[in-house]
Amino acid sequence: MEKNGLLHGDFTLPCSRDQAKVKELLWNSDSTVLLVWLEDVHSGADGHISTELQLWAVGNYHWYLKQSLAFGRDPQRAPACVHWDPQRPLRLHVVTRGWASLTYDWGWATDRSTGLDASDNANVAVIDGDKILVTTFRQGVVPPPMCSYELQLTSPVNLVTFLCQTQKSNHLAAMTADGQISVFGPDSGKPSTERPGGFRVVSLPLVLRNTYSVPGLPVAPLAIRQLLWLKEDLLLGLSAGTLPSSSTLLFLSPAPHPEAPNALSNRLEVAVDGVVTGMAYSFQSRTVALQLEDGQTRRLIWDSECPSVEDWTDFSGCPMNFPVPCVQMALCTVSEEEILLGLTDRSHLYAGDTQLASNVSSFVVHEDFLLVTTHAHTCRCLLLGTLTVKGLQEALGSDGGQNDETLRRVERGSKIVTVVTQDTRLILQMPRGNLETVHHRALVLAQLRKQLDCLKFRDAFECMRKLRINLNFMYDHNPKVFLENVETFITQLNSINHINLFLTELREEDTTGTMYPRPLNVPGPSPMTRAKKLDVVCDAFRHTMESMDPDKYCLSILTSHVKKTVPELEIALQKVHDLRAKPPGAAGVVGAEEALKYLLFLVNVNDLYDHSLGTYDFDLVLMVAEKSQKDPKEYLPFLNKLKTLEPNYQRYSIDKHLKRYSKALLHLSKCGEEHFPEALGLVREQKLFSEALELYPAHSPHYKALSCAYAEHLVAQQQPEQAGLLLWRCGEPGRALQAFVSASSWRHALCVAQQVPLPPDQLSLLARDMAERLIDQRRYAEGALLLDQYAKDCEEAISALIKGAVWEEALRLAYRHNRQDIIETDLKPALLEAFASHTSFLENNTALFGRHRNRLSVVLELKEKARLDMLDEDGPDCPDAELYSEASSVMSNSKHSSSISRISSRSSKNRRKAERKKWSLKEGSPLEDVALLHALADIIGTVDKIREELHSLLKALVLFQYDRLAQKLQLAYEEALLMMEAAIPEVWSDGGPPSQTPVTGPDSTANSITASLQNQARPTSLPLPDAEMPTVPKMRSGVKWKLTVLK
Repeated sequence: MEKNGLLHGDFTLPCSRDQAKVKELLWNSDSTVLLVWLEDVHSGADGHISTELQLWAVGNYHWYLKQSLAFGRDPQRAPACVHWDPQRPLRLHVVTRGWASLTYDWGWATDRSTGLDASDNANVAVIDGDKILVTTFRQGVVPPPMCSYELQLTSPVNLVTFLCQTQKSNHLAAMTADGQISVFGPDSGKPSTERPGGFRVVSLPLVLRNTYSVPGLPVAPLAIRQLLWLKEDLLLGLSAGTLPSSSTLLFLSPAPHPEAPNALSNRLEVAVDGVVTGMAYSFQSRTVALQLEDGQTRRLIWDSECPSVEDWTDFSGCPMNFPVPCVQMALCTVSEEEILLGLTDRSHLYAGDTQLASNVSSFVVHEDFLLVTTHAHTCRCLLLGTLTVKGLQEALGSDGGQNDETLRRVERGSKIVTVVTQDTRLILQMPRGNLETVHHRALVLAQLRKQLDCLKFRDAFECMRKLRINLNFMYDHNPKVFLENVETFITQLNSINHINLFLTELREEDTTGTMYPRPLNVPGPSPMTRAKKLDVVCDAFRHTMESMDPDKYCLSILTSHVKKTVPELEIALQKVHDLRAKPPGAAGVVGAEEALKYLLFLVNVNDLYDHSLGTYDFDLVLMVAEKSQKDPKEYLPFLNKLKTLEPNYQRYSIDKHLKRYSKALLHLSKCGEEHFPEALGLVREQKLFSEALELYPAHSPHYKALSCAYAEHLVAQQQPEQAGLLLWRCGEPGRALQAFVSASSWRHALCVAQQVPLPPDQLSLLARDMAERLIDQRRYAEGALLLDQYAKDCEEAISALIKGAVWEEALRLAYRHNRQDIIETDLKPALLEAFASHTSFLENNTALFGRHRNRLSVVLELKEKARLDMLDEDGPDCPDAELYSEASSVMSNSKHSSSISRISSRSSKNRRKAERKKWSLKEGSPLEDVALLHALADIIGTVDKIREELHSLLKALVLFQYDRLAQKLQLAYEEALLMMEAAIPEVWSDGGPPSQTPVTGPDSTANSITASLQNQARPTSLPLPDAEMPTVPKMRSGVKWKLTVLK
């Protein structure tokens, strides 16, 4: 009843009012089970009454009678007091009138068939009083309380088990409250599934094969509390032992005596030291596992002549037990070792003594997979063959990636009912009882991989279409095998529409690396060539279909042309045109009209019209235009005008209209002399100079005109030297000379000047002009050569060499032209000036390097001190302490974020300038240490670069007996190089500066000492991004610059 007194639900007890009365109703502690205490109304002939305890549970608004405990008429065994445990919801305490105390512990379990082949119907049995509600999930999903069929028995059912035998896993055995065991199996007569009215029976119900009694059992409720059907003639029962802390395993088989055909004989009894609370069986290994009430596990050796029980151990012989008792168990193989999985009532999942997860609501072992639902409303499906126990633990504890096939979201409170064998269907039950079928991605992909490996392309294709799996997976799973079996693929599908669907879904993306990644530790196929996937598959399909039946697969062949990386629309249109010219004679073969309609479905009509126009076939153009929405008044005048033109000019006009300028130029070049100006204009407009030069003879006037036009274009593009080459080879030396002079290509210019030829005075002026250009570009040696050899001005040549510090060449020219006076007047003063300049350069850079280096040490010390101060305030466990050394980076990012976004569209030069601008050397700037590192790197590079120049200066100073000056300069440069070489490892250290000793003393704190110890393994320098941190400078120690005579 509801709080307001309205009826919320009800159920009818399986007895009439004049037969039994309800003595008491008891809810368990979590209100999931209702106990009904019944007693007979009338006493029997012996004057005693019968007592019964019934346990009822509700699901999907239906009340199920789950357990029935009949205590009989013996007054000493009748319950005197019944009470639910306040802490364990499914524990019941019973005290009989004979002062016997009984404690019952129940657990929720799903009775399902666990066959390994497709003959298993994925049966699930639900106990409902004297009925068993059986649902065959392979045939269909029937929501409870409905079912596929019901099995009616004579008394309430307490236990249900399915036969653990291949091909017979649908057989069922049930034990009732009166101690009888009923066996059900398929009807051997194979009755018809057809019913009147056109209906068909999907699931044929099992039929009762036999009902057995078990003589010798103790007279008590639930004398056999668990049942396992191992073989067709062997049932394993679990009953209480002779001692309260022991159990007995009963091996029950049909009695061999004809006088007791309906009895099960207790063939053998195996005593177990401990109370057995659970049994599990593995189809693969045929192993039976037992669990005791304290979580210990045992292995039952049942298929030998002398069955025995032994401890469950691992490979090393160490026992493997559950830390706490588990309410559900299952056997599986992980890393080639059989382990026992267990789930506690507190949602902890264990693999032996290792806890895998702590939020599991249900689990099941299906083939090679472990399926788990969690309280986080997810369903995990893990491939056991690729994981270890530690891998299982990590997988269940991770959140999963974007395309993690093992993880799936499910409805809140979902629990696993069963998984259909050799299928992808996973049946989940919601908290209120309704069912939901899902196809877990891991199961789907595993089945698809098996089907593709077995070349079952049709089954895989249908599965992928139904479950919306990208069809690219068929090729990506194993490209080599797929391409070798294209004909098998086409034959199995045997459908033009399905082949077209596959081809149209092809993409360059490798789905096994993005959408459907392979499981961990599973090797993939050998990589294919780098050819385009679309082109390879389309070509393979087209060649195969053309060899099989080109008329039948006409539409698919057209699809293979259209879907290539560069669509072959012209070829596809030509095939349609051929169909129109020669219609196929066979019936049912695709005609030109249907093929064209299909092409229009695949390709935009305007694109198809343009490509048809590009074939220069006006019949084909009209055929496409008629199927489009174009107005005939638009395209007919244009087509009629084209038909009147000369063939080459007609093709030129079409190609220019389609913006295929290279082809247009090719056709226009064949139209004659009168159209060359138009061709030249097209070349200038579309910049087709290289293509045009290949179309005309090398010595023709057209070639010359094109070369001159190309040269003008190159000059405009700031490439005058290449322009000069073109002008020179086509017979335009004057213009070529101008181009070479503007490009400072003096060798080419002088060659052209000699070819013209220029008069000597003009050649001298040309040489002077070019020498000035070269000297302005700091090419002193080349300028001096022009002045000396062509302008005949040795004094200017020597002056240029002295200006460029080319001392040896200047000395050579002075002696060659007998101008030793220039040595005294110009060369020696220049040497002294160069000495002073280099000395000042080294002094300035050495001092600047020292200042920057000292400042860098100060900056790093300040940052380290700030980090230690924060540790003293917040403690060493403060999460910000590790990040404080990066505080300046964080500040700089926030400070400069807006400026960086504003300059994102500027040129690269301005971007580099802006990047360097934020590295300010101003004291206290956010990235001062970065700026100092860049400044130090620049100084080192600048000083190291003058080795060759300094070597030449030293030789000249020694030659003119300036030994003291040379020695002073060499010593200063050597000291500068040594200082910088020594500073590089310290400033750019890989692991930071040398570790400091722990800070101790009277002013130290525990936090500062801890931070100092941690700091020994941590670089004190600022962790910087790779883009901001300058690279370590490398000095050219291999360059010989020192003079031995100065040592």
